[in-house]
Amino acid sequence: MKRIVILGAGILGVHTAYFLRERGHHVTVVERQPGPALETSFANGAQISVSQSDPWASPSTPLKVLKWLGKEDAPLLFRLQADPRQWRWCLRFLWECLPHRTEHNTVMAMRLAEYSRRTLRSLRRQTGIAYDHAEAGIMMIHSDPASFDAAARAAQLLIRNGERREVLTVADAVGIEPALAHTAPTLVGAIYAPDDESGDAFKFTTALAARAADLGVEFRYGTQVDRLETESGRVMRVRLRSPEGSSTIAGDEFVVALGSHSPPVLASVGVDALVYPAKGYSATLPLARPDLAPRGSITDDAMKVVFTRLGDRLRVAGTAELNGYNLELNAVRCQALTRRARHHFPELCRWDEVQYWTGLRPATPSNLPLIGRARYPNLWLNTGHGTLGWTEGAGSALALTDLIEGRRPEVDYAFIGV
Repeated sequence: MKRIVILGAGILGVHTAYFLRERGHHVTVVERQPGPALETSFANGAQISVSQSDPWASPSTPLKVLKWLGKEDAPLLFRLQADPRQWRWCLRFLWECLPHRTEHNTVMAMRLAEYSRRTLRSLRRQTGIAYDHAEAGIMMIHSDPASFDAAARAAQLLIRNGERREVLTVADAVGIEPALAHTAPTLVGAIYAPDDESGDAFKFTTALAARAADLGVEFRYGTQVDRLETESGRVMRVRLRSPEGSSTIAGDEFVVALGSHSPPVLASVGVDALVYPAKGYSATLPLARPDLAPRGSITDDAMKVVFTRLGDRLRVAGTAELNGYNLELNAVRCQALTRRARHHFPELCRWDEVQYWTGLRPATPSNLPLIGRARYPNLWLNTGHGTLGWTEGAGSALALTDLIEGRRPEVDYAFIGV
């Protein structure tokens, strides 16, 4: 049995801790927040979206970004700063927009996402955790003919790799998702992924953390990670800071799952992880007319916004803003979410009771997460999942558990350092 220290109690850290403890290891999780899943995925779009494995970086993206420059409500907004890391990230992002890179990244992300969806289903059966989940698929709606045609072509890549996709007329889309009846005249078609799911990531991760604690995982909340320390070519301990003072934890293996905050900790031992915070927004609204709510989850392609029913709430989420570690709520971007929701579902919610939220998604230029070994034989990464942390989390954690134990993961993915 190994002593394993996991840094971060978000989706990735909690799932990794649970699987490692199930295998019999002694696991300690360090988290600066007072509880699990309080940052990146606290109020995310709630989609388990294998269908949206296509990365931001694609041949068409650079032109779109240029058109969006200066628009406060743009789906993808770059706020360029005098930050070398941001510029390095952007240059690599442009390289990842090349067609052969986009295809590779799409296939890798799809494999990981599909494996993770199966892993989450198994975990759900095993634990019985309730988290407002729905198994009614995800539908991407299109209001522009050119974007719809491009999406239909892109869907063929996923179909060839074994994923179910249906290219729908507007009438077919409304037949599957009657909530779209009001907005149907503005649409040109939809792509439907019937196997995709949705659910509250915060509820699930919080419940899983409680189960992990019952199994013997030690959670140290309210504890800041300062740096890793090495000796003789291995990571030996992590130095921590809490209201009680400074301390260290020694271990046999160390897992960094700190999301956007992974790079500074990794830099303390000379590991350069090109992960940059992509600020996302969400709005959560109580339902006024549950009978008009979507059955599954819906993605609006034009605005890159998702709409997901979570019990008696509607979660509206989307957009990405590269603005460093800034967590201020931008009123224009917040209001763009509710405005788009009212466009599609005018009678659905109690609009004056909205709760806005923003969080930092840990994005890599390729949109592929960093999973595997980094520089030292006992230093492991599980970070950089961008917008797909909930989609890819369970599978990433199980695969990393296999790697730590010297096993070959079931999923064929571009793991690092192995």
